[in-house]
Amino acid sequence: MKHLCLFFGFLLLVSCNYFDVKKTTSEAILNEELKTFNWSEVDDYPTFDVCNNKSSKEEKKNCFQMTLTKIITSKIQNDTITVSQDIEDTIFMKFQISEKGILTLINVQVDSLTSAEIPNIESLLSNSLDSLPKIYPAIKRGQQVKTAFTLPIIVSVN
Repeated sequence: MKHLCLFFGFLLLVSCNYFDVKKTTSEAILNEELKTFNWSEVDDYPTFDVCNNKSSKEEKKNCFQMTLTKIITSKIQNDTITVSQDIEDTIFMKFQISEKGILTLINVQVDSLTSAEIPNIESLLSNSLDSLPKIYPAIKRGQQVKTAFTLPIIVSVN
């Protein structure tokens, strides 16, 4: 009998943890889910109408970048730029596309020689974005999301 009471006492002490209920809140579940996100990747990149017929994600991304580059370079080529020396430079334009498809120019990295030769280069680049076609924003898990990217523009003036 003594062994039986000792056994039940031991069982009672050990089994107390089985009755504990672990409570999880919606915030805890959300935080765990957010940790599994790959924030640097989206399901669909931003696109223009001309890029919607592309089949793969990479083709759509390349189409978007090429279309944007063509629009910017064609607008800049229409302006008359006079320089005193040859310029071979790569300008890095940092963009952000909102959830509503609005493109915003965040930053322009221009070499000092280029900015000295073409002082209005940033305004030329900014003005080249005025007549862009409709942009469809990036999509992540079925939701339209804000994205940022950097686009290199090669400037060659002789």
